[in-house]
Amino acid sequence: MNDTSEYEIRLANTVAILEKIASEFTPAVFASSLAAEDMVLTDLILRRQFNIGIFSLETGRLHKETLAMLDKIRATYAVDIQLFKPNLDAVEDYVRQHGVNAFYDSVDMRKECCRIRKVEPLNRALKGKKAWITGQRRAQSATRTELAVQEDDVAHAMQKFNPLADWTEDDVWHYIRSNNVPYNALHDKGYPSIGCEPCTRAIQPGEDVRAGRWWWENPESKECGLHVVDGKLVRIKAI
Repeated sequence: MNDTSEYEIRLANTVAILEKIASEFTPAVFASSLAAEDMVLTDLILRRQFNIGIFSLETGRLHKETLAMLDKIRATYAVDIQLFKPNLDAVEDYVRQHGVNAFYDSVDMRKECCRIRKVEPLNRALKGKKAWITGQRRAQSATRTELAVQEDDVAHAMQKFNPLADWTEDDVWHYIRSNNVPYNALHDKGYPSIGCEPCTRAIQPGEDVRAGRWWWENPESKECGLHVVDGKLVRIKAI
């Protein structure tokens, strides 16, 4: 565990960021993947009753353990997470033209699947909002090392916040265990990062925490399009 005082500073900063969002950027929403980092933010938002909505993308190919998180959240917080699903016609067209698992064939095919199952539903979820929040951390991958706490999301014409940007993995689990936060059972089976079932595997000791995501691709290409859209995401100074 990192130095407790450093953890407490990071936690206090995160709470301050959420307070700022709730007071200055309404309506704001939090996009939860139902993984560990996002459960930290879910707990902070719901226990402190911040005026921030929470939603998740139900891609149609999630693990049963991930879907079970919806019931765990309901049982713990008496709240239902809003779900956004892909357009059924678009999914059927993709499968008919390319095959149900065409995302293994090329990066372009994988990104098109992500666009249909994640990006388009995200666009609907963000419509009419002033800001959105993610659980991204700098330490998660090579594509996130310069992640800012606040970003100008030009593609969606709003602000994007990453309140856990400077948190460590130890910070995340210290918060979860200290506050009895429910978490995805896959985390106990070697899955530090969780996406769709066919695109996620358990990692081996010493591997990067996101090595199990799209493991057949180079690390530099491992984003689904939710956080980088045609280079239109412009980093700005953190809060």
